[in-house]
Amino acid sequence: MKLARGYWGARSKVYTVAKNAVEKGLVYAYRDRKNKKRAFRSLWIARINAAARQLGISYSRLMHQLAVNEISLNRKVLADLAMNHPESFKAVVDSVKK
Repeated sequence: MKLARGYWGARSKVYTVAKNAVEKGLVYAYRDRKNKKRAFRSLWIARINAAARQLGISYSRLMHQLAVNEISLNRKVLADLAMNHPESFKAVVDSVKK
């Protein structure tokens, strides 16, 4: 019943309804922790792709060249550079293009 605090109506007052609501909520929480990672990765890829294309290289070529040149920046860092530090992102892309 403690987990059902804040639920609306019978979901917080009647034991069986509250139990079902809490179980369903925990299932959604487990599923969406996985989906959150998926959503962020796709967001990072979209941001990197948009910034890379402005500099004349596609996302797939950029990531391949990063791997070939053994530059180990993950997608989260690259997306942050692309959004907040475009000059640093440009330097990374230029180092890869050579």
